[in-house]
Amino acid sequence: MRLPRPLLAPAIAAATLGLSACATTPYTGPVEVTRFVAPAPAGLGQGTIAITFPDAVSNENARRAFAAAVSAELTRLGYTVVPEGTSADQTATIRTTRGPIAQAPVQNRGPVSVGVGGSTGSFGSGLGMGVGINLGGGRESPQANTTLEVRITRPGNETLWEGRAQIATGVKSPYSQVETSARTLAAGLFKDFPGGNGETVTISVKKLQGTK
Repeated sequence: MRLPRPLLAPAIAAATLGLSACATTPYTGPVEVTRFVAPAPAGLGQGTIAITFPDAVSNENARRAFAAAVSAELTRLGYTVVPEGTSADQTATIRTTRGPIAQAPVQNRGPVSVGVGGSTGSFGSGLGMGVGINLGGGRESPQANTTLEVRITRPGNETLWEGRAQIATGVKSPYSQVETSARTLAAGLFKDFPGGNGETVTISVKKLQGTK
Protein backbone atom coordinates (compact mmCIF):
# COMPACT_ATOMS: atom_id res chain seq x y z
CA MET A 1 0.00 0.00 0.00
CA ARG A 2 1.34 3.43 -0.96
CA LEU A 3 1.48 6.00 1.84
CA PRO A 4 0.13 9.49 1.16
CA ARG A 5 2.96 11.98 0.63
CA PRO A 6 2.40 13.85 3.96
CA LEU A 7 2.90 10.56 5.82
CA LEU A 8 6.16 9.62 4.06
CA ALA A 9 8.42 11.88 6.15
CA PRO A 10 7.16 10.60 9.54
CA ALA A 11 7.42 7.04 8.28
CA ILE A 12 11.02 7.56 7.15
CA ALA A 13 11.87 9.29 10.44
CA ALA A 14 10.41 6.39 12.41
CA ALA A 15 12.40 3.90 10.36
CA THR A 16 15.59 5.90 10.97
CA LEU A 17 14.94 6.00 14.70
CA GLY A 18 14.37 2.27 14.67
CA LEU A 19 17.76 1.70 13.03
CA SER A 20 19.45 4.06 15.51
CA ALA A 21 17.94 2.13 18.41
CA CYS A 22 19.64 -1.03 17.10
CA ALA A 23 23.06 0.62 17.17
CA THR A 24 25.32 0.10 20.18
CA THR A 25 27.08 3.02 21.84
CA PRO A 26 30.73 2.04 22.49
CA TYR A 27 31.74 1.85 26.15
CA THR A 28 34.97 3.50 27.30
CA GLY A 29 35.69 3.84 30.99
CA PRO A 30 38.13 6.26 32.63
CA VAL A 31 41.75 5.37 33.32
CA GLU A 32 42.30 4.43 36.96
CA VAL A 33 45.85 4.99 38.16
CA THR A 34 47.56 3.95 41.41
CA ARG A 35 51.17 4.97 42.17
CA PHE A 36 53.79 4.42 44.85
CA VAL A 37 56.91 6.53 45.33
CA ALA A 38 59.98 5.60 47.39
CA PRO A 39 60.81 7.81 50.40
CA ALA A 40 64.07 8.91 48.72
CA PRO A 41 63.46 8.68 44.96
CA ALA A 42 66.63 10.55 43.93
CA GLY A 43 67.31 10.29 40.21
CA LEU A 44 63.74 9.86 39.04
CA GLY A 45 63.19 11.42 35.62
CA GLN A 46 66.86 11.67 34.68
CA GLY A 47 69.72 9.59 33.34
CA THR A 48 69.52 6.47 31.21
CA ILE A 49 66.77 3.91 31.54
CA ALA A 50 66.20 0.54 29.88
CA ILE A 51 62.80 -1.11 29.50
CA THR A 52 62.21 -4.81 30.03
CA PHE A 53 59.33 -7.29 29.93
CA PRO A 54 59.82 -9.96 32.61
CA ASP A 55 56.78 -11.92 31.40
CA ALA A 56 56.33 -13.38 27.92
CA VAL A 57 54.03 -11.33 25.67
CA SER A 58 53.12 -13.61 22.77
CA ASN A 59 51.28 -10.82 20.94
CA GLU A 60 54.23 -9.02 19.37
CA ASN A 61 52.03 -6.08 18.30
CA ALA A 62 51.04 -5.52 21.93
CA ARG A 63 54.64 -5.77 23.10
CA ARG A 64 55.81 -3.20 20.57
CA ALA A 65 52.88 -0.88 21.28
CA PHE A 66 53.43 -0.80 25.05
CA ALA A 67 57.21 -0.54 24.69
CA ALA A 68 56.79 2.46 22.38
CA ALA A 69 54.15 4.12 24.59
CA VAL A 70 56.16 3.76 27.80
CA SER A 71 59.39 4.82 26.08
CA ALA A 72 57.71 7.96 24.75
CA GLU A 73 56.48 8.91 28.23
CA LEU A 74 59.86 8.24 29.85
CA THR A 75 61.56 10.39 27.22
CA ARG A 76 59.06 13.17 27.88
CA LEU A 77 59.92 13.00 31.59
CA GLY A 78 63.63 13.58 30.87
CA TYR A 79 65.04 10.05 30.65
CA THR A 80 67.29 8.77 27.88
CA VAL A 81 65.77 5.42 26.90
CA VAL A 82 68.32 2.82 25.82
CA PRO A 83 67.66 -0.53 24.10
CA GLU A 84 66.43 -3.45 26.18
CA GLY A 85 69.33 -5.41 27.63
CA THR A 86 71.64 -2.37 27.65
CA SER A 87 73.30 -1.27 30.88
CA ALA A 88 71.49 1.78 32.29
CA ASP A 89 71.14 3.90 35.42
CA GLN A 90 67.58 2.63 35.93
CA THR A 91 65.27 -0.05 34.57
CA ALA A 92 61.56 0.21 33.77
CA THR A 93 59.89 -3.18 34.12
CA ILE A 94 56.67 -3.43 32.10
CA ARG A 95 53.81 -5.83 32.65
CA THR A 96 50.52 -5.70 30.76
CA THR A 97 47.43 -7.87 30.68
CA ARG A 98 43.97 -7.85 29.13
CA GLY A 99 41.17 -9.97 30.54
CA PRO A 100 37.38 -10.26 30.24
CA ILE A 101 35.05 -8.60 32.70
CA ALA A 102 32.45 -10.99 34.12
CA GLN A 103 28.94 -10.06 33.02
CA ALA A 104 25.80 -10.41 35.13
CA PRO A 105 23.29 -12.95 33.75
CA VAL A 106 20.56 -11.51 31.52
CA GLN A 107 16.97 -12.58 32.22
CA ASN A 108 16.17 -15.84 30.47
CA ARG A 109 19.74 -16.07 29.20
CA GLY A 110 23.07 -17.25 30.50
CA PRO A 111 26.02 -14.98 31.28
CA VAL A 112 27.61 -13.12 28.39
CA SER A 113 31.06 -14.40 27.56
CA VAL A 114 33.92 -12.71 25.79
CA GLY A 115 37.14 -13.89 24.20
CA VAL A 116 39.93 -11.31 24.33
CA GLY A 117 43.09 -11.24 22.26
CA GLY A 118 43.04 -14.99 21.77
CA SER A 119 43.95 -15.60 25.39
CA THR A 120 42.04 -14.90 28.59
CA GLY A 121 44.01 -12.90 31.12
CA SER A 122 46.89 -11.85 28.90
CA PHE A 123 47.79 -10.62 25.45
CA GLY A 124 47.79 -13.81 23.42
CA SER A 125 48.40 -14.43 19.75
CA GLY A 126 45.27 -12.58 18.63
CA LEU A 127 45.45 -9.02 17.40
CA GLY A 128 42.29 -7.66 18.98
CA MET A 129 39.27 -8.44 21.05
CA GLY A 130 37.27 -11.53 20.23
CA VAL A 131 33.62 -12.02 19.37
CA GLY A 132 30.85 -14.01 20.98
CA ILE A 133 29.29 -11.00 22.70
CA ASN A 134 25.68 -9.88 22.55
CA LEU A 135 25.88 -6.56 20.74
CA GLY A 136 22.23 -5.61 20.74
CA GLY A 137 20.90 -2.07 20.88
CA GLY A 138 21.56 0.32 23.74
CA ARG A 139 24.78 1.19 25.49
CA GLU A 140 27.57 -1.33 25.20
CA SER A 141 28.68 -2.74 28.53
CA PRO A 142 32.33 -2.97 29.61
CA GLN A 143 33.71 -6.25 28.30
CA ALA A 144 37.45 -6.21 28.97
CA ASN A 145 39.95 -4.66 31.33
CA THR A 146 43.41 -3.68 30.04
CA THR A 147 46.19 -3.08 32.56
CA LEU A 148 49.65 -1.54 32.39
CA GLU A 149 52.10 -1.85 35.28
CA VAL A 150 55.52 -0.21 35.37
CA ARG A 151 58.21 -0.42 38.07
CA ILE A 152 61.30 1.78 37.96
CA THR A 153 64.32 0.42 39.81
CA ARG A 154 67.99 1.20 40.35
CA PRO A 155 70.74 -1.45 40.17
CA GLY A 156 70.33 -3.87 43.04
CA ASN A 157 66.57 -3.99 42.42
CA GLU A 158 65.93 -0.90 44.57
CA THR A 159 62.44 0.33 43.68
CA LEU A 160 62.13 4.08 43.14
CA TRP A 161 58.61 4.19 41.71
CA GLU A 162 55.85 1.89 40.58
CA GLY A 163 52.40 2.40 39.16
CA ARG A 164 49.41 0.63 37.69
CA ALA A 165 46.89 1.97 35.17
CA GLN A 166 43.78 0.20 33.95
CA ILE A 167 40.85 0.89 31.65
CA ALA A 168 37.61 -0.99 31.00
CA THR A 169 36.27 -0.96 27.44
CA GLY A 170 33.66 -2.54 25.24
CA VAL A 171 34.59 -4.33 22.02
CA LYS A 172 33.43 -1.41 19.89
CA SER A 173 35.42 1.21 21.77
CA PRO A 174 38.38 2.68 19.86
CA TYR A 175 40.29 2.34 23.13
CA SER A 176 40.04 -1.44 22.88
CA GLN A 177 42.62 -1.29 20.07
CA VAL A 178 46.08 -2.24 21.31
CA GLU A 179 47.96 0.85 20.10
CA THR A 180 45.35 3.27 21.42
CA SER A 181 45.00 1.55 24.79
CA ALA A 182 48.80 1.44 25.18
CA ARG A 183 49.21 5.17 24.53
CA THR A 184 46.25 6.06 26.74
CA LEU A 185 47.33 3.91 29.69
CA ALA A 186 50.92 5.15 29.50
CA ALA A 187 49.76 8.78 29.33
CA GLY A 188 47.55 8.28 32.37
CA LEU A 189 50.17 6.36 34.33
CA PHE A 190 52.84 9.06 33.93
CA LYS A 191 50.56 12.10 34.13
CA ASP A 192 51.81 14.48 36.87
CA PHE A 193 54.73 12.11 37.49
CA PRO A 194 55.71 10.89 40.03
CA GLY A 195 52.38 11.55 41.76
CA GLY A 196 51.57 11.03 45.40
CA ASN A 197 52.66 7.91 47.24
CA GLY A 198 49.77 5.48 47.49
CA GLU A 199 47.36 7.72 45.61
CA THR A 200 44.65 6.46 43.26
CA VAL A 201 43.30 8.86 40.65
CA THR A 202 40.68 8.50 37.91
CA ILE A 203 41.30 10.30 34.62
CA SER A 204 38.89 10.74 31.72
CA VAL A 205 40.31 9.57 28.41
CA LYS A 206 39.34 12.94 26.92
CA LYS A 207 41.83 14.64 29.25
CA LEU A 208 44.57 12.34 27.93
CA GLN A 209 43.90 12.85 24.22
CA GLY A 210 46.20 15.84 23.97
CA THR A 211 49.05 13.97 25.63
CA LYS A 212 49.17 11.05 23.24
